[in-house]
Amino acid sequence: MDEALSAPVLALEGIRRSFGPVEVLHGVDLALRPGRVHALIGENGAGKSTTMKIMAGYQPASAGRLLVGGEEVRFKTMAEAEARGVVMIHQEFNLAEHLTVEQNLFLGRELKRGILLDKAAMRRRTRELLARLDRPLDPDLPVARLSNSDKQMLEIAKALSREARVLIMDEPTAVLTLAETAVLMEQIRALRAAGTAILFTSHKLDEVKALADDLTIMRDGAVVYSGSAEALSPHDMAEAMVGREMSDLFPPKPSLDPAAPLALSVRGLEVPGHASGISFDLRKGEILGVAGLIGAGRTETFEGLCGLRPAHGEIRLFGESVRFRAPSEALAQGVAYLTEDRKTRGLLLAKGMRENLTLQALRKFARILVDRRAEERALDRAVREFDIRAGSRGMLVGNLSGGNQQKLLFAKTLLSEPRVLIADEPTRGVDIGAKQQIYALLRELAAQGLAVVVISSEMQELIGLADRILVMRQGRILGEVAGAEMTEEAVVRYAMGVARHVRPGEIRSEETA
Repeated sequence: MDEALSAPVLALEGIRRSFGPVEVLHGVDLALRPGRVHALIGENGAGKSTTMKIMAGYQPASAGRLLVGGEEVRFKTMAEAEARGVVMIHQEFNLAEHLTVEQNLFLGRELKRGILLDKAAMRRRTRELLARLDRPLDPDLPVARLSNSDKQMLEIAKALSREARVLIMDEPTAVLTLAETAVLMEQIRALRAAGTAILFTSHKLDEVKALADDLTIMRDGAVVYSGSAEALSPHDMAEAMVGREMSDLFPPKPSLDPAAPLALSVRGLEVPGHASGISFDLRKGEILGVAGLIGAGRTETFEGLCGLRPAHGEIRLFGESVRFRAPSEALAQGVAYLTEDRKTRGLLLAKGMRENLTLQALRKFARILVDRRAEERALDRAVREFDIRAGSRGMLVGNLSGGNQQKLLFAKTLLSEPRVLIADEPTRGVDIGAKQQIYALLRELAAQGLAVVVISSEMQELIGLADRILVMRQGRILGEVAGAEMTEEAVVRYAMGVARHVRPGEIRSEETA
């Protein structure tokens, strides 16, 4: 490679970062080169997000040097970084929900013709950017009405519009489908071919292996590997991230007791506009997986069951007929819903861990006044039992890593001692080490007698964890697989509508009945 082209466009040298007395980055070195994809991976809490925020001007380093084009710089704001061509796509959405798609794309960077806004040019450019991502959204649609995957694509379109020299992508595929991820991958490859330096983080190590040229692995705030991505397999990457053997990602599945009591029995559940004719049984000690493409109605079905959406149908909980008009009613009877969207619906990011942990079960800690000591003891147990890692107990939840936020959400949900747990995308946006912990936790809960539903977009997760899998398509349960029939091929056939609804062991047709 030409020496000029191989010179880093952005580099970190000996970067350290402290929050009060706690140092979270310990002399990080990292170099991004034009026309190359550099993957940055590590467990949640390893220091990846802090490293990226220093690169993009969101946080200052406590020590060390940041160089752009060989020149030492100190970004005070993200605007200064963007002015030098360094753009970051955040894992958390940075969108104005009340504004439209087009207004978000050009917010603060409006195109003008003279002193007037050039609305025609902005409309044209909006359509061009969305077309590149195969996302023909209505430019006038309010962002509040977009799905999470649409919001992620809009964030990516915003970054593409800035024509960056350095593009930093923090978990860009976390909420995308396989088809959407494929479109994004093509855009990344096109940007690489055009000479853009790309920093890419993902907990999906197969994506890292397929896309990255260079690789940096962090653990506990330090770099433990820096070199070629080609040199390591995904298994090697995982072991370097967590510092231990990762051969047993999923816990063993015990034999189910066919005589175990029915915990939940649903017949003919209707969630208007989203799901119809939903019927299934769930036994104590069982983990039931729910698969399907984005838009299949999985989340909406169980939100309706738990009272988060209008729904009607027959629901029996341990033999008793129930109807939940609000999630508080479901929780009072032992049915807990762990949301897929921890940042806007699961946790209060501007509050501390204690307030978040006890909020849903506050009746346990208050009669007239809240017993702060009891709350602190509960937090002690949660930190210990769920391995929640934080720089200090006083940290705002928004400053925790994604994996530690997810562990706190589990602790909060389980503090109410439910009998049925519905976990929607329980490992979204968490690293492989945290996934292993969550899988073990779910299996342990089932062993203790909880009935567990796991909704997931990751087929290997469902196959490795669940005892049975229901597959949904267009708001209906199209099939069920169990045992040896739980394969990706079988799940995909139902999800795509090329097999009719049958029970395990029956012969499937080649076309939808």
